[in-house]
Amino acid sequence: MSLCAALREGVPVIGSWLNTASPIAAELMAACGFDFLAVDAEHSAVDLPRTQALFQAIRSGSPDCAALVRLPGTDYSLTKRYMDAGAEGVIAPMVNSAHEAREVVRAVKYPPLGERGVGFCRDNCYGMTLDETVAAANERTLVCVQIEHVKAVEDIDAILSVEGVDAAFIGPYDLSASMGITARFDDPEFLAALDKVFEACRAHDVAPGIHVVRPDPWEAAARIEEGYRLIAYSLDITMLETSCREGLAEIRKATGPR
Repeated sequence: MSLCAALREGVPVIGSWLNTASPIAAELMAACGFDFLAVDAEHSAVDLPRTQALFQAIRSGSPDCAALVRLPGTDYSLTKRYMDAGAEGVIAPMVNSAHEAREVVRAVKYPPLGERGVGFCRDNCYGMTLDETVAAANERTLVCVQIEHVKAVEDIDAILSVEGVDAAFIGPYDLSASMGITARFDDPEFLAALDKVFEACRAHDVAPGIHVVRPDPWEAAARIEEGYRLIAYSLDITMLETSCREGLAEIRKATGPR
């Protein structure tokens, strides 16, 4: 079942971010059983060729793990190149208007829904599976818009009304920062914004998603219980940092001060 199909059926999917640009980390995390991994081309130094290599590593780790990319922006010409490299969907940052959402759909979806160009590339096995790939792509490729600014919350109904938008993903740090309450996730204003986005997702039949930044499985489970269907569970660098820091603290606690 594709990621889009699972979301349409209301099945929660759990993934994570890749920031290290390491094919080994990508392959290992895919093999661990994540439903998707998103290469972070917005906040890491990864470029397009390395992203394609990471997609290959994800496929090597598990063919059932969807390879996504968090785009650096909403530029049409660059977005379609990520798709040709083998992205099974995109997470588009800072989408604050219906126009920006339409631009993402235009680059990701083939006609008649979008205007993605057709060419031989990794996504269609370099032309060998072009016909069947193009025929199935619009149903299988995920368009997820990131709601991470108060402007997007204000215009949420228009954004989610754009045909071809499959999911809306809340970026809690950026959203709270745009409201002047950075990382104050229990602030009533922030919680009201979450509720507004969540209810809009339900009204427009768009899958609600959220990033659980710290590797806290109980928070991730709580978000699923709340009804979120697209869960990004932490990120490779944060899981590595947490494991190292907490492990060292336990060792030093057990052995005493140096």
